[in-house]
Amino acid sequence: MDDQEAIRMKCLVCDGSTKAGLFDWHRFCPSCRYESADLAPVINEAGAHTRVDELDREVALKSLRAENFKVIVDLINRLVPVSAKRLLDVGSAHGWFLDEASKRFDVVGVEPDTAVAERARDRGLPVRIGYFPDVLNQSELFDVIVFNDVIEHIPDINRALQASYDQLSPDGLLVLNLPRSSGVFYRIAKVCARFNWHGPFERMWQKDLPSPHVHYFNEKNLDALVTRHRFQPLQSRHLSSLSSGGLLERLRFVGQVHPVALYTQCLILRCAIPFLKLMPSDIVVCTYRKR
Repeated sequence: MDDQEAIRMKCLVCDGSTKAGLFDWHRFCPSCRYESADLAPVINEAGAHTRVDELDREVALKSLRAENFKVIVDLINRLVPVSAKRLLDVGSAHGWFLDEASKRFDVVGVEPDTAVAERARDRGLPVRIGYFPDVLNQSELFDVIVFNDVIEHIPDINRALQASYDQLSPDGLLVLNLPRSSGVFYRIAKVCARFNWHGPFERMWQKDLPSPHVHYFNEKNLDALVTRHRFQPLQSRHLSSLSSGGLLERLRFVGQVHPVALYTQCLILRCAIPFLKLMPSDIVVCTYRKR
């Protein structure tokens, strides 16, 4: 076994041995339940945006994320002092979180996807094009650093967490908003995969998209990883993974289906939303204090 293979088989969180998962690109740790994927990002490569129409994706996701971003900003407001001013949004994408957070903070966004970042800058948003932390000055400090649906995409997550610590002011706040492996839709997708219906599980990992997921955490193993980087866990909160607003557009974006099937799915999910609130959510936001 070479060094690269040994690293691949070692659990990122607990240093145990991972096992082969449901596909040749998927692995999991039987000890701490961390899951990983051998999927490579292709952001900014030629043809990357032929895999997904970003305008359609924006329409499909905006309503739900706007709702959740209001919840996150409210949570941040309750955890930081009034004197906290500077907020960094890593992977700021279309700038929706910057729009919401700018009502309270002096915001800066970092976005590696050039095409997406330029559209946000065209709207007047303060977005730096490139990768975190490379586009920051080492002396720059922020009171809050937020990763919205981003940390699970970063292959070298330890570097990202260390950089977050270095770029946060004393007692600064780290906010991680990400999908969770104990969510109801993720569990259903796993069952489907075991019965050879691969689509739902591959969509959960965003396989074949420009920036696939390479990690899946639950709150326990995420806390274990982040605390190793000198952060103190504060609290976690589950967020909505479905909302009636934008639901039809999201279903239309996920896959090409017959209109009758599309509207039937939409009706069923709209009726199910109140009951899904009783189920384990697929999205969690976790907050940490720099120690």
